[in-house]
Amino acid sequence: MPTVDSARRDVVTVGVGMVTDELELEHHSHRKAELLLGLSGVFRCEVEGGIWIVPPQSALWVPGGMVHRIAASGNIDSYAAFVQPAADANLPTTCCTIAVSPLLRELIVRSAQFPADHEVDGIESGVAALLLHEVSTAPLGNLHLPMPTDPRLRSIFQDMMTDPSDRGTLESWAKRAGLSVRSLERVIAAETGMSFGRWRQQLSIILAVQWLASGASVKQVAGDLGYENVSSFVTMFRKALGVSPARYMAERSSRH
Repeated sequence: MPTVDSARRDVVTVGVGMVTDELELEHHSHRKAELLLGLSGVFRCEVEGGIWIVPPQSALWVPGGMVHRIAASGNIDSYAAFVQPAADANLPTTCCTIAVSPLLRELIVRSAQFPADHEVDGIESGVAALLLHEVSTAPLGNLHLPMPTDPRLRSIFQDMMTDPSDRGTLESWAKRAGLSVRSLERVIAAETGMSFGRWRQQLSIILAVQWLASGASVKQVAGDLGYENVSSFVTMFRKALGVSPARYMAERSSRH
């Protein structure tokens, strides 16, 4: 039986289902690109350049050869499609999340029913070609946190992850890092393309989606992120993602 990397097909898909508090796949890579679809549960992918969160009914694209680490939690129902590097020149060249249309979801599920070692022809090839076309034209998601390489900024990130409720001012974070406010603003903009406030808000959004998908209430998430009241958190979430937290999760649950 061939491995996903050695199989001749353009697309080899496997399904995974389990209930887990936390499943971790340590840093690894594979020759083929990976399209990870989460129907339920929540996934977090870490690469050198950032962190991506994959909520239910979304997918993560990881180019071939890219070292990455994946963590998952909740009632996991997922599919991983492994794609030949030269299968389609229009496929993404960087790690990203993509919006999953009903057609793309069904193509991924259908492709998981094909054996990895079948002859490359017939309906299997047609499904693979359409699947790759859907991936190449799918809208990109926005649940990405750019990760700085500067050790002082990495230290700030670790502190924020340790205590996400800490709503310290820009001045207080700069002091902890041994930087002036202006230097902190300059370094974070150079390494992430964001202001410090925008970068911290993006971390809050990513954590919120991860916790909500794991079953936490909106009130609990707002408190854990240090918001004085639920309405302030909901306003921030709506501005960032276009809908309220409750609507965001309801839309993903209704597609399952």
